Amino acid sequence: MLTKEIVVDVNRFDEQGYVIVEGILSGEELCAIKDEYAALLDTLLDRWHSEGKLASTYDDLPFGQRFTQAIAVGLPVMDYFDISLPPIPAQVSERLPIHKGPAVFNLLRHRRLLDAVEQIIGAEIYCNPVQHIRIKPPEHLVPADKRHSLVAAVDWHQDAGVVTDEADQTDLLSVWLAMTDVTLENSCLIMIPGSHQHNDQTIALHCFSKTGPDGFTGSRQLTIPQDYRGPHEPTPVPIRAGDAIFFHRRTMHSSLPNVSNDIRWSFDLRYNPVGQPSGRAWYPGFVARSRAHPETELNDLADWQQLWDNVQDRLLVTGGTLAFNRWQAEDPRCA
Repeated sequence: MLTKEIVVDVNRFDEQGYVIVEGILSGEELCAIKDEYAALLDTLLDRWHSEGKLASTYDDLPFGQRFTQAIAVGLPVMDYFDISLPPIPAQVSERLPIHKGPAVFNLLRHRRLLDAVEQIIGAEIYCNPVQHIRIKPPEHLVPADKRHSLVAAVDWHQDAGVVTDEADQTDLLSVWLAMTDVTLENSCLIMIPGSHQHNDQTIALHCFSKTGPDGFTGSRQLTIPQDYRGPHEPTPVPIRAGDAIFFHRRTMHSSLPNVSNDIRWSFDLRYNPVGQPSGRAWYPGFVARSRAHPETELNDLADWQQLWDNVQDRLLVTGGTLAFNRWQAEDPRCA
């Protein structure tokens, strides 16, 4: 168990736009999350095998290889693994998959994690709904048309650039938590130190990439063009399992491709002060910690699950159509 109290180098965060915080999760806590996802993968592979979509359940393989087998044949594993819904739900006629397990809920409210968050944004902490899990197999094993950002390399962006402009002044804090050791070979993050102070404190231009990975045009991502990234050199940031990178909403970052032989697994978690816009108002966040009003904290798993169930019910009624026009594909600056 981890007993040493968390101390965040806030000066480094302020100067560089990011800081590594070691030892957020213990080995036992990492195992609890991995066990929850292993059980979910068992269920999915059994179902897809019985439906003839998968040649085997691959019970003799470790988690990472079983996961990769499903991704390699184009099965939507990450739809069921992710802890939020798609940023802009399309027309829906049935509930969308989302994982709402107790181990993930405990992670969102983890004491040591919130202790670190508190040192940066204060003691009134809102768990922002822009949350994701990313499990990246060896990239050469992922079909080109399936290389979206949850399973492959990510282009240059700012986290403030992928939420609505009402959150431009929100003190949005990103917590990138490693479930496995993260190295240069298996897709560590690359940060541009000081980029949160570049461009006169505004959000940089984000363009739609002309192609996705390996030239495939069906997996385009948002990307900050080279001319808008500022003068600082990118820095790779490898970290160990259980550690996290805390970074500013305007810090420019990307990730390398996974050229190793195993998965890279991380969570993207985000927090902001209570009362500030989340940047994705159609999805539910919750008060994770409040020193002033502890009675407002959400501590019950069923209550958190109900928040997302309510969203699903609303999407079924409204059809799920949402407008999100932060960036335009035809912006002349992106030519």
